[in-house]
Amino acid sequence: MGDKLKFGSCLPPFTSCADRYLLSGYGGGAKTVIGMIELAGTVEDLKGIELVGTWHVNDDNLQEVKKALERVGLEVCMMVPDMWASQKFGSGGFTSREEKIRRAAVEEVKKTMDWAKELGCDKIDLWFGQDGYDYPFQGNFDQAWQQLIELTRECADYNPDIKICIEYKIKEPRTHIYVNTIGKTLLLINEIDRENVGVLIDTGHALAAGENVAESIALAGDKLFYMHFNDNYRAWDDDMMVGSVHIIETLEMLYWLKKIGYNGWYTLDIFPYREDGVKAVKESISWIKGLMNLLEKIGEEKIEKVIRKGDAIEASKMLREAFCQ
Repeated sequence: MGDKLKFGSCLPPFTSCADRYLLSGYGGGAKTVIGMIELAGTVEDLKGIELVGTWHVNDDNLQEVKKALERVGLEVCMMVPDMWASQKFGSGGFTSREEKIRRAAVEEVKKTMDWAKELGCDKIDLWFGQDGYDYPFQGNFDQAWQQLIELTRECADYNPDIKICIEYKIKEPRTHIYVNTIGKTLLLINEIDRENVGVLIDTGHALAAGENVAESIALAGDKLFYMHFNDNYRAWDDDMMVGSVHIIETLEMLYWLKKIGYNGWYTLDIFPYREDGVKAVKESISWIKGLMNLLEKIGEEKIEKVIRKGDAIEASKMLREAFCQ
């Protein structure tokens, strides 16, 4: 079962992986976008990579990036507009108090949609990392919500062939991000009311929000357009290797992905700061494949029977026998 999945990766594992404490990075990886693409191409199971607009792709290097992807046999599985790392968006993009900033954010999204189309990619990731607030009486909640609806709708109408995947996160870089849980994301998508707008579930973001990722997947249903895989201890978005902490919960979320008929990308969003990035990607893919094969070993009929019964001891027995025998 695991061999049939489409695996993608964000680019950090193929870079020096810097953080705010060590801006130069922890070593290893490539120094250029082309070098990162070439390094990603050495991972046998990897079929796609995720690129950030202006960071990795711009009007000047678009054709060079396209040729590099063709050379190593990789697709672009997702394009991401940079709406969080530019100073002008530091107090919000779509929810900025300034009209010119809001328009700049919309243009950034539309430009990224154009690049995605040129690279044969049909999805962009809309992450409102700076759209939020930090202090009481700072958030203009009703106005911000309407701005998120109206401007996302405008972007969706710009090119209906490009799917907009809204990625939620509970906090960071703001203490409160407006789009921060699966429930609010689905409410926003319902208000936007466009067929090409859905949800991106990042495993670590859902865990940090206190969610059971499997339940979030079930709630999203056919509005689940894209998945990010990683792991953390729930206190922070650590972007650890898949299966490093929540093995059983990862197994459950993989089961529900199959149950709702998800056939999209299984993309890794990991930051292996002190580890070998290529090896970390391979290990994460191996965990996903291994757990999918374990589900097949247990059998769908047995799992469904346990869920219908709702007996925690029966569930524990099923898992223990699968893992330990």
